[in-house]
Amino acid sequence: MITDANNIGRILQNRYRLLRLLGQGAMGQVYAAEDVALGGIPVAVKFLSQALLNRRMRDRFEREAKTCAQLGQRSIHIVRVTDYGVDENEIPFYVMEYLKGESLSEVITRQFMTLPRFLSLTRQICLGLQCAHQGIQIDGQHYPIVHRDIKPSNILVSQDETLGELVKILDFGIAKMLEPEGHQTQCFMGTLAYSSPEQMEGRELDARSDIYSLGVMMYQMLTGKMPLNADTHSFGGWYKAHHFQVPQSFEAVNANLKVPKVLENLVMACLAKSANERPQTATEVLKALEPLEQRFGTGRQVARRIEATLSRLPVNSDPKSQTVISASIDEVIRAATWPSTMPLADIVFPKAMQTSSSTFATLWIMLPKAEIRKRMVCTRYNQFLFLEAPHPMVLWLTVLYNRGHDPRWLPCYLDLKTPQGRQMANLLGKNGQYRLLFFAQEEPQRCANIQSATIAEAQCRLLHEWAVAGQLSKAAPNPTVSKEHLRGALENIKPQILTKLESLYSPEDELPH
Repeated sequence: MITDANNIGRILQNRYRLLRLLGQGAMGQVYAAEDVALGGIPVAVKFLSQALLNRRMRDRFEREAKTCAQLGQRSIHIVRVTDYGVDENEIPFYVMEYLKGESLSEVITRQFMTLPRFLSLTRQICLGLQCAHQGIQIDGQHYPIVHRDIKPSNILVSQDETLGELVKILDFGIAKMLEPEGHQTQCFMGTLAYSSPEQMEGRELDARSDIYSLGVMMYQMLTGKMPLNADTHSFGGWYKAHHFQVPQSFEAVNANLKVPKVLENLVMACLAKSANERPQTATEVLKALEPLEQRFGTGRQVARRIEATLSRLPVNSDPKSQTVISASIDEVIRAATWPSTMPLADIVFPKAMQTSSSTFATLWIMLPKAEIRKRMVCTRYNQFLFLEAPHPMVLWLTVLYNRGHDPRWLPCYLDLKTPQGRQMANLLGKNGQYRLLFFAQEEPQRCANIQSATIAEAQCRLLHEWAVAGQLSKAAPNPTVSKEHLRGALENIKPQILTKLESLYSPEDELPH
């Protein structure tokens, strides 16, 4: 039998060096490790407990790894699994991203949670649940996933340099794939205090069981108390509580608690004894939270963080009053024509351009003429997302925003393992701005419009650091995977970006045209 002390320093499959024990639970142990093949990138390795080395548990453990691998590719709010294997002692393990942060349980215990923070964390949890409930593909068959153990200790809250506070759902160890034939587990698995009435009965479960567990957790996040209290901490005690006890109102728990009644109603709906009376999907919960976030959420606080995340330049309808562009740069841009190697289609790509004395960053955009005309007066926003592994890559996002029109998302990617990608990152960081060159599909011979966007100082510093990280990276080339991760991250933060843009909107920013 291998002890924890024997594990420290071990190298699995000539690749993962175990550093220290992070924790252990019913199914196994989790170690901090480093991926020596990729230059020591931090990872976490989870082993199946030696006490559970039977075929059924091996299959469940492998299924957990495959489930997280697929879900983590699609949602930034689910822990991402990158590898699976069996060590020299025939003990299965899988490798996942190393997450720094604290559990939601620690967050709740340590301090009162403000309403904006509650809304942000809950929305991210719901996005992760939404992804799981939508399911995965295995051998051509679609399987929705029910987590079955949603609770604060299975939610990790970390700080991300670009995204701010980031939530990840952990531990899909007892997650259930809903099989088309309906053959589900007929026994109780989960955590007593957070389990739905139907889960206590060992009945077939669907997404609404996780919604109930979410309701318990939401109540706890807002009040610091549990909605139900069992007479005894036993299966029988919690069975009675979940089936027959009515949660106290927020006011009864804390008379000083100021929570919108519509939010309390949502939490109580999630706690309904009958699954039919709850929100039926995580999407429904997200829709219910949306107006609350618009009123109370992070949009109200965005001004305090604007320097690190937002570039916004109001544009006057008079072209003469637009941001001044130096004559030499203006001449170079005006002479530009659409490259013959690029298609005449909706497309965005970065390009470094030169004058006689300098090099500057540009973003080339082709759109229909009517779309360009619509965006002649708009708010511009930019943000940069970085992923170091498995391949150093930056997602460079520009958004054109006009109230009354759908936002125009203009993402492009900088591969930091290439000299061109690093050059562009360094140019953006050094100059703190870039030009947007608009070309009409109908008239590609000349530049139809030029706009300028500035980059926040904090992002400029990060762009320099990321370029260095890309140059030093020893990772094997794998740009496709990094692009997919960044694309998924963008989809998840789009609602936050729209909230920011709405909160900063001023009628003077957009004049009739």
